[in-house]
Amino acid sequence: MILKPIRTRKIYEQIVDQIGQLVAQGQLKPGDRLPSERELVERFQVSRASIREAISALEMMGLIEVRSGEGTYIRQVNIESVVTPLAWMLFIEKDTDLELYEARKILEVQAAGLAAERAEENEICEMFEALEVMRRDLELYHLGEEADHNFHYAIARATHNKILFRLMNTLSDTMRKTLKSSRSKLYEHKDTPEKLYREHLFIYEAIKNHDAEKAQKLMLDHLVGVENQLAKAIILEGK
Repeated sequence: MILKPIRTRKIYEQIVDQIGQLVAQGQLKPGDRLPSERELVERFQVSRASIREAISALEMMGLIEVRSGEGTYIRQVNIESVVTPLAWMLFIEKDTDLELYEARKILEVQAAGLAAERAEENEICEMFEALEVMRRDLELYHLGEEADHNFHYAIARATHNKILFRLMNTLSDTMRKTLKSSRSKLYEHKDTPEKLYREHLFIYEAIKNHDAEKAQKLMLDHLVGVENQLAKAIILEGK
């Protein structure tokens, strides 16, 4: 029998969960105004800092809209919103970086092949533009997580598969966060930035040349390499 350690959830996560449940049950509807920060502090009996953390998290997830001088309102949720069971789980669950890379291998390897078969000229240009930003970031010693995200996002768009594209859109905010934390760990090795840039460049060239098999192999090699380095970094952090 395998038992896992009990982990105490942060206060703001419990607030997020409660408000999410109220929305799911229909007790809070799009357009409804949330109580003021002071009222929330009194009702939850928590600190202002916890309320502010929860509001920031809910806003990032797309569940609420903070209107300056007016208050905080529940947003209209649609299919493009990150407020889905998948996005909710990714935000609430911690230590999912490696699991996200596993999911990326399933999604993005196939996406690279489809993009190689279907990418149009403007979509190939979009990938190249992301690469150029990545190259400039490399010269300036920046992490380049935004350009990395835009490159992979452009590949998803080039698949011309609406479901795949929406899945990538749903995961986008989580991927941005994960790419940033991953690159912080990976860039501790001086040769890594140049290596990552070259890997993206080779993937781009395979897609541009409409070589689906090569694009898939290069994407898989890239994601496996990043996953392995990230796993080592996490193990070292735990020691």
